[in-house]
Amino acid sequence: MRNIKMVIAYDGTNYHGFQEQRGTGLLTVQEVLEKCLLRLAGRQVKVVGAARTDAGVHAQGQVVNFDAAGWNIPAARIPLALNGLLPDDIVALHAQEVPPDFHARFSALAKTYRYTIYNARMPSPFWRLYSHFEPRPLNLETMAAAARHLQGRHDFASFRAAGAGAKTTVRTLFEAAVGRSGELVYLTFRGDGFLYNMVRIMAGTLVEVGLGKRTPEEVKEVLEARERSKAGPTLPARGLCLLGVEYS
Repeated sequence: MRNIKMVIAYDGTNYHGFQEQRGTGLLTVQEVLEKCLLRLAGRQVKVVGAARTDAGVHAQGQVVNFDAAGWNIPAARIPLALNGLLPDDIVALHAQEVPPDFHARFSALAKTYRYTIYNARMPSPFWRLYSHFEPRPLNLETMAAAARHLQGRHDFASFRAAGAGAKTTVRTLFEAAVGRSGELVYLTFRGDGFLYNMVRIMAGTLVEVGLGKRTPEEVKEVLEARERSKAGPTLPARGLCLLGVEYS
């Protein structure tokens, strides 16, 4: 086996998530990648992704791995060759050969997501696909105070989409930060793993704090309740971006 680790970026607007959905006819990032790798390698290539981003979610640093046994192309040149086949909304950034036991998903130690909110009186046509529009003023100080309650190792059952399955809802959130740059408010979450829709629900809850609908202390109560109904709304997928994945 010749195991290749590759970092890719994509605009998720036109895709039904990263993971292939066989038999549905829904276009995914994985499907497009594998079709282009088939043309490059002359054989079927199975891609493993670090994060199964949802429909409409973007990525700046998604990590994949695949077997390139029998290829003559040096690892460093694979992105150049692949980008000649990929559509404009998916880009291979760089690649390297890694040990056979490397697995993009199971070898990951941490992932970082960023949720972007366009916070201004009028919406922006340029940010409509990459942010959630919120015209009301947000109090970032109270949002940051609320975010601190999310940091650490907790049961995040309240921040999991109803009906989603997971062996455990306990996760460690290393960082939950709130920042602003002009009209853009950034909510950054770095953790050892995330439940289905967890980041978008945390973002929705923090926005409620920023609007004065909740106090920062109530976020701690939401965590302890372990009930999805206690948390805020699930914000739209378009504001979410996978920034990067960390490995040892």
